[in-house]
Amino acid sequence: MACAASVGACCFVGSAGAQAYPNKPVRLIAPSSPGSGVDIVARIIAQPLSADFGQQIVIDNRAGAGGNIGAETAAKSIPNGYTLIMATPSQVINAVIYKNLSRDLLGEFSPITLATSGQFVLIVHPAVPAKSVSQFIQLAKAKPGALQYASAGNGNVTHLAGELFKSMAGVDILHVPYKGSGPALTELMGGQVQAMFANIAAAMPAIRSGKVNALASSGAKRTAIAPDLPTIAESGVAGYEVAAWFGLLAPKNTPREIVARLNAAAVKALRTAETTERLAREGMDTVGSSPNDFAAYLQSEARKWARAVEISGVRAH
Repeated sequence: MACAASVGACCFVGSAGAQAYPNKPVRLIAPSSPGSGVDIVARIIAQPLSADFGQQIVIDNRAGAGGNIGAETAAKSIPNGYTLIMATPSQVINAVIYKNLSRDLLGEFSPITLATSGQFVLIVHPAVPAKSVSQFIQLAKAKPGALQYASAGNGNVTHLAGELFKSMAGVDILHVPYKGSGPALTELMGGQVQAMFANIAAAMPAIRSGKVNALASSGAKRTAIAPDLPTIAESGVAGYEVAAWFGLLAPKNTPREIVARLNAAAVKALRTAETTERLAREGMDTVGSSPNDFAAYLQSEARKWARAVEISGVRAH
């Protein structure tokens, strides 16, 4: 009876704690600098979440080491729901590249929801005589190693998106890493390189001005920001899919009741018209998945990026 009473008391305390959550501000780590894509999405989602909770959502920018600093900070935080992180594909990729990391997204975090999904776009300099993915592949096969594609850096998703494309299309294109997407896009527009996988929202001004040509988007289906643009998969590279996604995670062992509360609030926030519209302007589709569905998605992403890292041969130094 004493044990039963003790267990019941523990359950009551846990439920009461979950019902009271949150009763103070919640920190949301954005593992990048202010103004970055992850920072923008975090701030868009934070507004309706704050209104729902009646508590401030404090954005904590922790840039550095490709997102590892922010992820490490979140992983070591108390698992009580008051520290969250906005995760990106970089955290999945880093777990493969940095072999000395003691954590992975499923081993050290509790998935809350896949918040948004965006796309990359394969863009080329106007001087490249290719108006479609098939023509680009033909050109690359005719001149192995002659074409160059830019990326935001070794191991960055824009790099590995290119490595997946090379493998699946059977082409030899030289990778040229830069220190960020901005410099890479600038060099592409200047003709120093011929191609790039860029965030579609960031690339749209250059596409609309004719400074680069868009060949295809990277998603499983066409994107609303450029509905006339075909996907790489429908352009002949079957099965190709790379998403620019963002998702919410909490430290491992965060109580299930709090994870459920966070999921419900996040999904509700994502599905408001204002949030959907604001994210659409950033080239993002809202998702709002269950924790289990997000966990399964992370597993599939881990398999894909492990393959891409192996193909690329990139390793942390």
